Amino acid sequence: MGIYGASGYVGAELLRLCAGHPGLDVALAAADSQAGAPVAGVYPSLAAAYAGVVFADPDPAAADGLDLVFLALPHGASQSLVPDLRKRVGHIVDLAADFRLKDPTLYPTWYQDEHSHPELLDEFAFGIPELFRDDLRGAPLVAAAGCYVTAAALALAPLVRARAVEPTGVVVDAASGVSGAGRQPRPNLHFAAVDEDFVAYGLLDHRHTPEIEQATGAQVLFTPHLAPMNRGILATCYARPTDGRDPLAVLHDAYRNEPFVVVSDRSPSTKSTLGSNCAHLTARRDPRTGWVVVLSALDNLVKGAAGQAVQCANLALGLDETAGLPLAAVYP
Repeated sequence: MGIYGASGYVGAELLRLCAGHPGLDVALAAADSQAGAPVAGVYPSLAAAYAGVVFADPDPAAADGLDLVFLALPHGASQSLVPDLRKRVGHIVDLAADFRLKDPTLYPTWYQDEHSHPELLDEFAFGIPELFRDDLRGAPLVAAAGCYVTAAALALAPLVRARAVEPTGVVVDAASGVSGAGRQPRPNLHFAAVDEDFVAYGLLDHRHTPEIEQATGAQVLFTPHLAPMNRGILATCYARPTDGRDPLAVLHDAYRNEPFVVVSDRSPSTKSTLGSNCAHLTARRDPRTGWVVVLSALDNLVKGAAGQAVQCANLALGLDETAGLPLAAVYP
């Protein structure tokens, strides 16, 4: 298999996970900005697993005959690559937003550009296995969901589907670690800017909003926040109940047999998911205010990105869905 965009944070996480995967061997690690550089030079953490491996030029022809390719590229790059690449490889799992939205008219509004290949949108399976598993089995094309979207959808979709909450007026407040912004340096992501700060951004117009609505089936007001930590997402979601059912019981029923979702009374923490492919959830119904609150925590680079992509790839290739994916988090 191959990885395009292998030198970014998500690409490096894919390399880490694939190094321990029994059925995925990395034959190509392509990276435009780091082409020619040793993997171990850019990421010493990967030195033992990829000794002597050099980042390759991202030429589509280099993927000829591969069973699987991951695309860990900036938004917009996959649109120009997929039409050619799909003729050369068996399966593509795209981790960008290029093929996530089913409605092409949403791209100009939320991504400020027309989609260059809208005819391909319906061919991509949407990648949250716990919610869309049947679509992912054997799928040649997969659009893995975004990190914020995964946290919010795992929290809300079972309640919306069970009609336990109203599908309108839903509020999602979520905080992410700095790695969610990618490896490219920016002034607002320097240590001095992020440390001891907590800030909301993308007010009313964050591009993950329509994807959250598509995945949950709810109308959502989404506000993301940048937290002074490397990894993790904590989403706090609010919705109006339709009846007296316990929302925690609904989540227990929905995820009873899911290996990567932990539902409990505990308030989730990002630290408890660090390095794992698990999401931790809890929920409460507040009779005083009439709200349901659902909380979700996950590692934005694993279950929110690379781990979820591997989970989707396992389903697409007919492998054990849990292969190569860590259940236990790193602590402390």
